[in-house]
Amino acid sequence: MSLMSNLYLGVTGLSASSNALNTTAHNMSNVDTDGYTRQQILQSTRTYVNINDQMKPEGKMQTGLGVQYAETRQVRDYFLDKSYRQETGRKEFYSEQAKATEQIEDILGESSAGVSFSQSLENLWVAVEELDKDPTSLTNQSLFITRCSEFVDNANGVYDSLKEYQQNLNTTVDNYVKTINQAAERIEELNIQIVKIEGGKVENANDLRDERNALLDELSTLASISYVEDGEGYVSVQLEGRDLVKGGSVNTIDIYTDPVTGFDTPFWSNLAAYSETSGVGGVVKSVIPSSVEDAELFDLDREIATEYNNDIGSLKGVLLARGDHAATFAEIDPNDANAMATYEDDIAQSAIMNAQAEFDMLIHNITSKINEIFSGYGDTKSANPVTIFTVMSTDSAKTTSVDGAVYPDEEDLTCGNIQLNQSLRATPSLISLRSAEGEEDKIVTTALKEAFEDEAYTLNPSITTKVSFNGYYNAMIGQVASAGDVFKSIESAQETTVNSLENARLQITGVNSDEELEFMVKFQNAYNASSRYINVVNAMLGTIIEQMQ
Repeated sequence: MSLMSNLYLGVTGLSASSNALNTTAHNMSNVDTDGYTRQQILQSTRTYVNINDQMKPEGKMQTGLGVQYAETRQVRDYFLDKSYRQETGRKEFYSEQAKATEQIEDILGESSAGVSFSQSLENLWVAVEELDKDPTSLTNQSLFITRCSEFVDNANGVYDSLKEYQQNLNTTVDNYVKTINQAAERIEELNIQIVKIEGGKVENANDLRDERNALLDELSTLASISYVEDGEGYVSVQLEGRDLVKGGSVNTIDIYTDPVTGFDTPFWSNLAAYSETSGVGGVVKSVIPSSVEDAELFDLDREIATEYNNDIGSLKGVLLARGDHAATFAEIDPNDANAMATYEDDIAQSAIMNAQAEFDMLIHNITSKINEIFSGYGDTKSANPVTIFTVMSTDSAKTTSVDGAVYPDEEDLTCGNIQLNQSLRATPSLISLRSAEGEEDKIVTTALKEAFEDEAYTLNPSITTKVSFNGYYNAMIGQVASAGDVFKSIESAQETTVNSLENARLQITGVNSDEELEFMVKFQNAYNASSRYINVVNAMLGTIIEQMQ
């Protein structure tokens, strides 16, 4: 090989070392960049040149043409990515459930007025005990009415807070759906750019791949995803088993708002049917409600469990916690033959709906029982019938009691619709507990005490243990706390798993500054060696040229 060819060998060394130094510097500059994947340069030998006859006994003799840059690749592990994204999605699902139960505990513990509801219940019980000591005392009667008023006001406040939290979660659902659609559209844009850049096989679009991988990480926290990359670098993504990004198109998720509840349901826009109407602003496209059910993003009627691998994604976790309407006692009424089926199908899996139904059952039982005792319509036969609790609105005619108030049907006594009899608010003495002979009417007060102490109530159709009014609320709080502990325990276990997988990923994808400094020194020495090699060849050429003059 000529000396001029040897100069070219040195040039290839300079070029390869320069590329390697650039890649190392790029890694160093992104050592603290979230989502950055360590890049690694690959070098290969150039084509060899034969310098003798290959048929000779000693075999062919070859000389190399130097080194060449092959590619700069990302260092990732497909299986670690897949496991990390699945377990992250499962962690986020239980995180949403845990946050919901924690919020419910806060709401049940403090009403909108800042007074502990358990204290309101305790105050009502104390007022009943005081009334039983001296039923004819105007002070005790006034105290009882005041406590009844506080009780129902705080009960309505708690229930309204639960409904308000449902609306907050409904907003969260909208935000999550927007995030999914934006991420899908950006992945498609990145797919196009990556395929364009890598189509000529000149270089890899590693920074664009980093952004795409970060979006896949984000999607995995929201719902269950799967994905596959073809030979050209295009990634197709499935979300909850259906195509989200595929074949150059994005199947977006739309929102259907229930006209009755106001709750939003995410559905696949390409699977639903739409109607078009002409308006002032042009053609208006509206989804046909009957087509939404078959196009829903999630099948929430199925049991959600790890064994079915469907407990994944914060969006599903929020939808389950929120439920699809504000639940009432009627849906878990033990007198309803279909209560168990209704509870299992519609209530049990929703933390908020379960709390709403059980709380409403407590308030309904207490108010209807007090009405029954004081009204004279029950077994107590009060000497001075009066309705303690009335309803704010009703769709049917009701019986009017002797004090002029509307005596409500029991099914109307539900949170948000209960109020204290306004006549009693102005004149508490209307509950005058005197017999026709003017003596103390202990029948009513005794019945009240027995009603509060009678263990005749269950939290829901799946629980057989019976409790009293005094024990119901504590049992309900304990149930919410127990469910929250389960969710937090699973979340904590998942967080440990996710952290372990993340650490394993970082060992592969993360940039180690000490390691990169070693590479930098190595490539600098290689660059210097190539430079010195060129200087030596150059000196040899100079010597030969001088001697030829």
